[in-house]
Amino acid sequence: MSDEKRLDLMQGTLDLLVLKTLATLGAQHGFGIARRIEQISGDSVMLNQGTIYPALVRLEDQRWISSEWGVSDNNRRARFYSITTAGRKQLREEVVNWQRVAALVNAVLATEAS
Repeated sequence: MSDEKRLDLMQGTLDLLVLKTLATLGAQHGFGIARRIEQISGDSVMLNQGTIYPALVRLEDQRWISSEWGVSDNNRRARFYSITTAGRKQLREEVVNWQRVAALVNAVLATEAS
């Protein structure tokens, strides 16, 4: 996909996407999380190491995810991340908030010019 077709994520949405990915797929390493989000977005979003890993550190600092070392499919040592109970609670709150924001933006966009 060309660069002009790629989307910039609104601040805070990456956390929501990471939490949802882990809640759906279970434990994943950072590269796997990034690839899954890219895949679901139809490659509209591209996540590099400078984007995904700071988000994972931030989420772990918040105790919304935890991590442990393991071995990836290609037999490399990798850190695997899992959503915590607190992370599931936060995910529910983030989904409700996202739905409210989306409804607001849709309502504004639906208004007719006078």
